[in-house]
Amino acid sequence: MIKINLLPQKRAKRGRAPAGPSESPRDFAIGCAALGAMIAILFFAVDQPKRAHLRELGDSNAALQQEINAKNQQLQGYAELKKAADEKDVRVSSINRLLAAKVVPANVLHELGEILTMNHLPTMTEEMAKRTTSDPNRAFDFAWDPAHVWLLGFIDKGDGKFQLDGAAQAEVDVTQLSKRLQASVYFQQVAPSTEERVADRESGVEYFKFTITGRVAY
Repeated sequence: MIKINLLPQKRAKRGRAPAGPSESPRDFAIGCAALGAMIAILFFAVDQPKRAHLRELGDSNAALQQEINAKNQQLQGYAELKKAADEKDVRVSSINRLLAAKVVPANVLHELGEILTMNHLPTMTEEMAKRTTSDPNRAFDFAWDPAHVWLLGFIDKGDGKFQLDGAAQAEVDVTQLSKRLQASVYFQQVAPSTEERVADRESGVEYFKFTITGRVAY
């Protein structure tokens, strides 16, 4: 006897795509190997040379810094020596001008050299040193730069009298020089006798010509 099944059959769900073939382990291994090879190429071809170059630069900089440090040690104290040499040149220049004009005793030359040196004081008695700090008329300006003054001549008039001729950038420079001469044990009766503002013929720059008179304590 023929049997007919009248029950509805379960239909396959529509829209489900048939399963494709799965990726084989061999393809996955090939992909990983290719990626690893690419990373290795980048590392050895790009990263390693850059790292080596950076190391070379670091070594060069370290060697250069050591050389700079060594040079700095060799030049230690150079600024102070140069300043002292410049001050000496200013003093020697002024003294040479005096020697060319008139033979002056050595102690007077030395005292003038001290007065014309930055941050140097004249030779003073203890009483005079106190007056330069207590008496406004005797007080020094310790920021004064003696390079603003240049001496032109020193004339011994006899009987201990002298005449000092020079020039200065400003009137205050003449004042500071006079105060130091007045305070020195080597000079007496110091007084500026003339001051005149003049102009340089070539540059037109104005300056002061002065004459200071007094007596020398030989």
